[in-house]
Amino acid sequence: MIIGTAGHVDHGKTTLVKALTGVDTDRLKEEKLRGISIDLGFAYLPVADDVILGFVDVPGHERFVHTMVAGASGIDFALMVVAADDGVMPQTREHLAILDLLGIDRGVIAITKAELASEERLAQVSSAIRAAAGGTSLAQAEVIPLSAVTGRGISALLDRLSAAARESVRKPADRLFRLAIDRVFTLHGIGLVVTGTVVSGSVHLGERVRIGPSGLEARVRSLHAQGRPMEEGRVGDRCALNLSGDGVSKETIRRGDVAMAPELHAPTSRIDARLRLLESESRTIGRARFPVRLHQGAAEVGARVIWLDDERLLPDGSADVQLVLDRPVAAFVADRFVLRDGAGKRTLGGGRFIDLRAPTRRARTRERALQRAAHAFVEPLAAFEALLSTPPFAWDLAAFARDRALSNGLLEELVSALRPVVLDAGPCGTALAAPRWQQFLSSLVAALEMFHVEHPDQQGIGRDALRLSLEPALSAAAFDSALERVELADVMREGGFLRLKSHRVHLSRDDEEGWAIIAPLLGGEARFRPPRVRDIAAVLVRPEADIRRLLKLASRLGRVDQVAHDHFFLRSTVSEMVNIAAMIASRASDGAFIAAQFRDQLANGRKVAIQILEFFDRHGITQHRGDQRRINHQRLGLFHSPG
Repeated sequence: MIIGTAGHVDHGKTTLVKALTGVDTDRLKEEKLRGISIDLGFAYLPVADDVILGFVDVPGHERFVHTMVAGASGIDFALMVVAADDGVMPQTREHLAILDLLGIDRGVIAITKAELASEERLAQVSSAIRAAAGGTSLAQAEVIPLSAVTGRGISALLDRLSAAARESVRKPADRLFRLAIDRVFTLHGIGLVVTGTVVSGSVHLGERVRIGPSGLEARVRSLHAQGRPMEEGRVGDRCALNLSGDGVSKETIRRGDVAMAPELHAPTSRIDARLRLLESESRTIGRARFPVRLHQGAAEVGARVIWLDDERLLPDGSADVQLVLDRPVAAFVADRFVLRDGAGKRTLGGGRFIDLRAPTRRARTRERALQRAAHAFVEPLAAFEALLSTPPFAWDLAAFARDRALSNGLLEELVSALRPVVLDAGPCGTALAAPRWQQFLSSLVAALEMFHVEHPDQQGIGRDALRLSLEPALSAAAFDSALERVELADVMREGGFLRLKSHRVHLSRDDEEGWAIIAPLLGGEARFRPPRVRDIAAVLVRPEADIRRLLKLASRLGRVDQVAHDHFFLRSTVSEMVNIAAMIASRASDGAFIAAQFRDQLANGRKVAIQILEFFDRHGITQHRGDQRRINHQRLGLFHSPG
């Protein structure tokens, strides 16, 4: 169990930890000289074979409240300290508020320096701290008078802490690994060491981790958990990780970073959150971009608060806000945070993160409000069930799992419980509820039927035009996956168009006769470089407009494809060229090829080869990066010749 001290400066937090553990947590020279804690201090006390008490000693001076928040973010149990001679002081109240905002509801209140006060004074201080803690998460905490000088109450406090540790229920390590880094240092002969509390999951010797938000990769060479060498660190443990890797140093890793499972790396700088303003805060927050200091885990970063509700946020009120950060952080849904004013002088409030991918526009729409309400459920099952009933009704499973640090096992359990339709798009797919899938199918068929009625002479509707007109709205990849499911039934693709299988476009007798003359000119040995429209018109001694009209009609039937403004290729030729591009790519070890290779294979000149490849790019058959292209195998069948 990790215990964190809290309380006003010079109220005896460090002295109390030393009385309990024998360890002086003030390690800095300046701390020794000034007699106050400046940075976080740590100590461990084994109280049984399987129980170790870990202590995080935080500074109490108002200048170091930001350090206190960093330490308090990773604790299980609060040790609130109030000196008998001073009683309740400003940082007493502020630390109580911070513990409340962080959701730390287990703790004990120690009245220190009891040797300096009468029993009557101790009773007064006890009453005062009870009143100060009223309405906070420590309202019911036990109050224990004690003295590190005489030893009064030390045994009773230790017994209380030991009992709390035994009563603690170990959190399951079924999520992916995260450790909030609160200290970075080097040891001679060891190398770089980072310390912090394991927020979720577990880490093992030899495993690779990523450091967020930078994205540095590192390997765990050794680790200590609860002050002991171990092979595994689990959620709730205070761990020290010895890290190695390219670029890993004291200069590239800092307090506030997060060591995590590699697949979780996705830093963010714009977050929707639920904010509660402290009752003691005299100011309200309105629509202006209110400057604040954001504390999350061990990180501190400047931010601005954007108001998302219609009314101003009053003291002791709660509302949805958007936090725009000065720099990216490694954050996760449901993480708790604390806000202090822009100068870092006082605590304003805090809350939980709701959505790590907040939009820059349309943040105050009803649709976004519904999405935030769904994301706000802390339990993943409840959250995703609510999202499936919320626009746009189709959600990326991988992104949802990543932002909540869900393991593959937990994600599989979620999908098994909710039984959504999962489309093959992305690492885990796009999910939508079964009723929404049926709605999609119905709207797809209805849209095609309407199009055919309104445009009986056209082959079909463009893929993207159809996708953007349907509900639920799907990404391009999810839409392609959906089409693969329905193609065998009512819908078929022809090039970049979609139509109902029952729909047919027929040419008039004159146009069929004209097509019979034009088609041979596009085939044969010249098929990879067919004549342009004006060249065909010249050969046939017919108006160019008539030739272009007839080729447009043929394209609607899927007989030709307009690769460029003046170039039409037979559908069979386009299919052949797709296969040639795929063959060239398959011969490369990395699956990439350049335009010159394609040009040489077709022997049709660079200009025409580039036109063809750009046509493939537009239809998603090839993916263009720099001067290289790769094949999108999911779309290889897009231009099969119609039967």
